[in-house]
Amino acid sequence: MPILTLNDISMSYGQRRVLDGVSFRVNKGDRIAFIGDNGAGKTTLFKIIKGVLTPDEGEVILHGNTIAGYLSQNMDEQDLSGATLKPSYLIDLELEIDSVSNKISHASEKHEDATVYIEELSKLQAQYESAGGYDYEYRLKDALAGLGLGDIYGRDDFSDLSGGEKMRVCLARLIVDKPDILLLDEPTNHLDMEAVEWLEKYLASYGGAVFVITHDRHFIDQVANRVIELDGGHITEYKGGYTDYKEQKEHFIKSQSLVTKALEEELAHQLDVKQTMLSHRNISGYHQREKMVAKLEEKLEEARSKLPSGYAKMSFTAQPLERTGRSDRIILQAKELAMRFEDSDTNLFDPLSFEVTADEKLFLAGPNGCGKTTLLKLLSGHAGDKLRGSSGTVLIGSAQSMGYMEQFVPFDDEELSCFDELVSRSDIGTTEARTLLARFGFKGEDAFKKISMLSGGERSRLYLCCLLRENPDILFLDEPTNHLDINSREILEDAIKEYSGAVICVSHDRFFIDKCADKVLGFKDKKAVLYDSYYFYRKAIQSDPAVIVAEEEKTENENTVRNVNRAQERKESAKRRQRIADIEKETTRLEAEQKELEAKFGGSCGEEDVKRYAEISELLSKLYDEYFELND
Repeated sequence: MPILTLNDISMSYGQRRVLDGVSFRVNKGDRIAFIGDNGAGKTTLFKIIKGVLTPDEGEVILHGNTIAGYLSQNMDEQDLSGATLKPSYLIDLELEIDSVSNKISHASEKHEDATVYIEELSKLQAQYESAGGYDYEYRLKDALAGLGLGDIYGRDDFSDLSGGEKMRVCLARLIVDKPDILLLDEPTNHLDMEAVEWLEKYLASYGGAVFVITHDRHFIDQVANRVIELDGGHITEYKGGYTDYKEQKEHFIKSQSLVTKALEEELAHQLDVKQTMLSHRNISGYHQREKMVAKLEEKLEEARSKLPSGYAKMSFTAQPLERTGRSDRIILQAKELAMRFEDSDTNLFDPLSFEVTADEKLFLAGPNGCGKTTLLKLLSGHAGDKLRGSSGTVLIGSAQSMGYMEQFVPFDDEELSCFDELVSRSDIGTTEARTLLARFGFKGEDAFKKISMLSGGERSRLYLCCLLRENPDILFLDEPTNHLDINSREILEDAIKEYSGAVICVSHDRFFIDKCADKVLGFKDKKAVLYDSYYFYRKAIQSDPAVIVAEEEKTENENTVRNVNRAQERKESAKRRQRIADIEKETTRLEAEQKELEAKFGGSCGEEDVKRYAEISELLSKLYDEYFELND
């Protein structure tokens, strides 16, 4: 049963059409993940549904008495005025109930008939119960506790809350109000893992509909039964969660790419035939082929339009530096490392010791405030004067180079373009720089955008692009997926997986951790323990530690095999990267030779030239196929 219908919604900002004839329905019980690149128009659509914006074309229908609740990313749009978290409609009902109750008391004292007042009170109490008034405080306290704000209820001043705390308070109020449809714009921002897991369980069983903008792929898998992707102003719908969406989309792209390739080959053939007709002065045949070519061009354009707007046939891979020395050599040691702030008698975290090997990917995980970022700064030497209360030692080989990326990335010159910034920080040629920038999402003219004009996500991508190109032996990353859309996160994951150095990373992104981590240093109650995966870390928090030890011992052999397989994967990956580089060089050489031959076609072209041109075409076709297969 539909509770919300969108019919042909279109919206433009200047010359840019962000929504182009968007239509779909939301049914009761739907849990929809709304995904797409940053700036695609997702928030715009939410504001149109809520009535904050008016579309250029189309209509929004809220069926019956449907109520839509909206959580904005922008805290300026949230209302936390007043001295209580209880909504005004419940407070008004309570005042009415008190007023009628007083009338009944007065009537009783005067021995007057209170029947009318009793009936009115009964209706008000039923209305209050229907609105969830009697258990509202209990449900709100439970929601606040689940979102990590258990001590916030009862406050009468919320002005000193951080932006993240205000967002969580507004989220708690919204979900407890139980609107028919929840419109949530990136609700997992500012939430630690425990809060995200609580929210997942709550939304998975929510009685109404859930429509959520998010880049958290694990969250989508846990919550969503539909995925709607916004790309180039158009939407595509998929069944299931993120994993289902990914499989369906990849299958579609492969099949659609085959259709496109077949049309391209047929078009090329018909163009050759058309040219032959003209050279033989077969004007009738020439015009017939013209019509056929026009139809093929139309079909090809239609087939290409169905591919994602960011889809590129070739995406050359940056080659990481091949390092000398054994991959299992220790390059960083932390010994009895602890942290105590100067104005406190207790440790932020207790003494901990661990080692990192040359190509290990270590992730730091835990609740907000447990000390992950502080530990990262201590390890990387970026602690500064504010962290004087540290103790213990960090040993790093003198020959090891280091790179560090904090949550808010700085650039020395904001007036430089992305291209100029990359070239200034590395020994790299124009073609390679443009290729590398394209791989990180800066394609075409975007490579020459000024840094001052970049969004938060674009700044992070550019910084990562430059940092990875510098190839430090140890890479320290603090929440690198913040501000990144799903496509950008996948670019980062591929880069980290293939990175030949060590990585120490703070992250709340469970999908990112699962895909890239060799080890997880998990925090709980001021202690940090090494785990083989995020799964075992979460099990340790939620279960009896003895059970975890037994499980870890049981899977020790499996983990050993997994580590061996990972080492083999890295070797195979290195071979694959080298082959890709060889193909790039060979295709560049052959394409140049092919152009030289094409230049002869107008005059001095001989039989051997034509034969060589055909050989090159066949070679290039095989190399392209191999290249696509290696990059698949």
